Amino acid sequence: MEIRLWREIVSPYELAVKELTTKFNHLIHEYQEKNQYSPIESVSGRVKSISSILEKMQRKQIPFERMEEEVEDIAGIRIICQFVEDIETVAQIVANRSDMIIKSEKDYIKNMKPSGYRSYHLIIYYTVETMDGPRKIQAELQIRTMAMNFWATIEHSLQYKYKTHIPEHITSRLSNAADAIIALDKEMSTVRSEIMDAQISSQTQLNLVMEILNNIENLYKLSNKREVVKIQDEFYRIYAMNDMTQLERFSKQLDIIAEGYRAQAIDSDLS
Repeated sequence: MEIRLWREIVSPYELAVKELTTKFNHLIHEYQEKNQYSPIESVSGRVKSISSILEKMQRKQIPFERMEEEVEDIAGIRIICQFVEDIETVAQIVANRSDMIIKSEKDYIKNMKPSGYRSYHLIIYYTVETMDGPRKIQAELQIRTMAMNFWATIEHSLQYKYKTHIPEHITSRLSNAADAIIALDKEMSTVRSEIMDAQISSQTQLNLVMEILNNIENLYKLSNKREVVKIQDEFYRIYAMNDMTQLERFSKQLDIIAEGYRAQAIDSDLS
């Protein structure tokens, strides 16, 4: 197959990876804006290299005319969660979306691979708009915890080096590490609610501080600079107290002050 034709084949998958990573990252942002815990910690994506596609086709004896049907992971999205419980939540989010259709699922968490690999895989259909019209393609979503991802990344590097013939003493160590990862995920689940509360509280404070800073910035355009400096100094004093109640009270008072200055500015423009 000509290189030019490979580029034509791969191009829609590159677009799909960009769109899917953007959509999942936006989902994280939505949770943060609403001061809610996000079941998604981070997202990354990649398009399988031509050499990797060829290697898989050769290993599974896939003919070229069946490539796009049988090589389901040309486009790959990795979704990282903090806790095992979040994985099911993310899978349900995907199932409820109208722009992603689930073709198949593989649960390597309940059914761990002999190597110790654990992850939740979804093969989805996703449509991209190209200059030649819509293209429905397949993409693989890998959903796993940070601990699972650490193990899988190491194992993948070893597979790449040893070409699936990993020495027995390393395989044994990997198996022990996989057991440790399972124990770690279980241990983290026992403090999940406390961690979630702490993260929500931190995100709420961050959003509130950003709102206050935006209000102060806008006041510089509407009022006397000396007065705004006083308000700014008061904010720094309250922020240093690390008291959320005081910060919320200051924010409400600042909203009233800002609204008053905005009303004065409107009256001034009308007169």
